[in-house]
Amino acid sequence: MSKEETQTGILHIFTSFNNTIVHLTDLSGHTIARISGGMITKQDRLKANPTVAMFIAKKISEAANEINMKDLYVRIRAKTGQDTPGPGAHAVIKSLSRDGFKIISISDVTRVPRGGPKVKGGKRGRRV
Repeated sequence: MSKEETQTGILHIFTSFNNTIVHLTDLSGHTIARISGGMITKQDRLKANPTVAMFIAKKISEAANEINMKDLYVRIRAKTGQDTPGPGAHAVIKSLSRDGFKIISISDVTRVPRGGPKVKGGKRGRRV
């Protein structure tokens, strides 16, 4: 009785408050599947919705099951400078764990601004 060999992959989740993009790669970085909110729905206001994120996770799950991938490292990235990821990140992870994937680790890889370009608004800031 031989045990089937399962593969390990990296799931990159980019969530902003406008869209959710999920990118599945193997450990060496080769793309297996990349799904965004715009591929699921055409309404702009729904792209970052947790319901659409569940459909994204379903498509990622189908692509991972084709190559017998069951273990995932998850890397969540938000827009640079935002402290919290968008609403779709939690829904993707929850859906994949329900589908039987083993989440090995979840890490936040959001970029941190260090100075950068001048903030819009002038010397006295934006006056409302």
